[in-house]
Amino acid sequence: MPALRVLVFQHHDSEGPGTLGTFLRRDGGSIDTVHFTHGDVIPALEAYDQLWVMGGPMDVWDLKDHPWLADEKRAIRRFVRDLQRPVLGVCLGHQLLADALGGTCGPLSPPEIGVIPVTMTAAAADDPLLGTLPETWPCVQWHGVHVAELPDGAVHLGSSEQCGVQAARFAPRAWGIQGHIEVEERTVRDWACVPAYRSALDALQGTGAIDRFDADAQRNMALFQSLAEAVYRNLMSIAR
Repeated sequence: MPALRVLVFQHHDSEGPGTLGTFLRRDGGSIDTVHFTHGDVIPALEAYDQLWVMGGPMDVWDLKDHPWLADEKRAIRRFVRDLQRPVLGVCLGHQLLADALGGTCGPLSPPEIGVIPVTMTAAAADDPLLGTLPETWPCVQWHGVHVAELPDGAVHLGSSEQCGVQAARFAPRAWGIQGHIEVEERTVRDWACVPAYRSALDALQGTGAIDRFDADAQRNMALFQSLAEAVYRNLMSIAR
C-alpha cells in the first residue's frame, strides 16, 4: 500500500499529532499541517487519505474570535460526508466533529483535568478503531467543554465518570476521542509552559497541580503509548 498522506488541523502549537504522527512518519507516511492560528489556509482535501483534527484552547462556538472555525467545520463535513475518508478528532477535534455533523457541545463544570479512566460501551467491542482497547483505560484529559448531544446516527463508544461522551463513531469512518490519545512524554510539560494553562489549573486544583499532573502522566506513559499504537494500527488498517 502506498504511504498515506494525512492532513492535520492544528489549533495550538502544543497540541499536534504527537505519538500518532511519530508512528505515521516511522511507517513512511507524511503529514501536512494547517495551523489555523498562524493563518494557514485549508488545502484541497482530495489530496489526503485521512484527516486528523487536534485539540486546542478555543471552543466550538468561538466563531467571533476565531472565524476560521466556520471553514474548518465545513471541511470536516466534506471529508466525512462527501469524500467519506477516515477522520479522527481528539479533544477539541472530537467536539468539532460532533458540532460540524449536527450534535451539540456545552460547558463541563468543573473541567475534567488529569489522568482519568475511560470506560468503553458494549457497542465499542466490535468497533473498527477502538474495539481493541481495554474495557477501561487511563487517558490524559484537559477540557472544560463536552459533547452534550451526539449527531443523529452516531454511536456512543466510551465515557468517564464526569464526561458522558468520551468516544464516539460519528460516521462509518469518522471517530472522536475526548482525551489525548496522542500524548507524548513532553505533552503536559509543554502545557505547563503556557502561563494561562498553568494558572488556570493552579486555580482549580491548587499550586503545583500541573507538576502532579505531569508526574501521573509519566507513570502511565508506557501504557499511553501502547494504547496510542493500538489506535494507530487500527486507523492504518482502515486506511483509505
